[in-house]
Amino acid sequence: MTQHINTHTPTEKTLLKQLYWRSFTLYAAVTPSKQGASGFSYAMQPFLDVFYKGDEKKRKDAMVRQMSYFNTNIAMYPFILGVVASMEKENSEKDDFNSESINGIKTSLMGPLAGIGDSVFWGVLRTLSAGIAVSLAQAGNVFAPIVFLALFNLPVQWLRFKGGELGYTLGSNYISNLYENGLINILTKAASIVGLAMVGAMTSQMVVLDIKWNMVMDGEVVMNIQEMLDQIFVGLIPLSITLFSFYLLKKKQISINYLIVGIIILGIMLSVLGIA
Repeated sequence: MTQHINTHTPTEKTLLKQLYWRSFTLYAAVTPSKQGASGFSYAMQPFLDVFYKGDEKKRKDAMVRQMSYFNTNIAMYPFILGVVASMEKENSEKDDFNSESINGIKTSLMGPLAGIGDSVFWGVLRTLSAGIAVSLAQAGNVFAPIVFLALFNLPVQWLRFKGGELGYTLGSNYISNLYENGLINILTKAASIVGLAMVGAMTSQMVVLDIKWNMVMDGEVVMNIQEMLDQIFVGLIPLSITLFSFYLLKKKQISINYLIVGIIILGIMLSVLGIA
């Protein structure tokens, strides 16, 4: 199956329009464990209803698949939606399609595209738009706020609308070709490696626990516990907490809500006792 840009069926064009409008709900309901997963699932639902019509089991599996963790830049988000939608279409048409590759590709794209989007739109475009609007405001121009909103939002919305279409088209073409050439498993493995690297980077940046308790003799610190741990392995305790939480979540089926409450209580206790 090969598609070309601007040759989508009427149904696909309707679905792509729905993708654009539904993409605004990405962070409408955010949870610590899933971030924007519910918004992603909501945007994908029309595609799943069409692609898996008549196959309730595959449709349910796809719905569960779309509820995996997702977090990226809102301007780049529709492109990922388009790619995932095209892969779901391939999965609905091929019985031997590797459905695990869908989440692998999604995970590998959201990190790099978030970096690009944040740098270009939040770092550059927003600053330029604000600079122009501020100059107009200082000159007494009442349209300064409108100019800022237009300069910032028009490029973003154009990219959001075209990005979904581009992702859907490129996804269908290249994923299909990769599958026919037997390279889809290699791509899935590479995507998993990128995803794990991203999770590792997030863990090192977001999970912080410094030991304040030290060994003291005669009023002098004879051993700084945190420095000693850093000499063994930088970030040893945060990594241990992350791995233990994953073990409880995956192997013991402990609810994520219980884990969050438990970590909050642990943090408060360690702080009150002066340990961390």
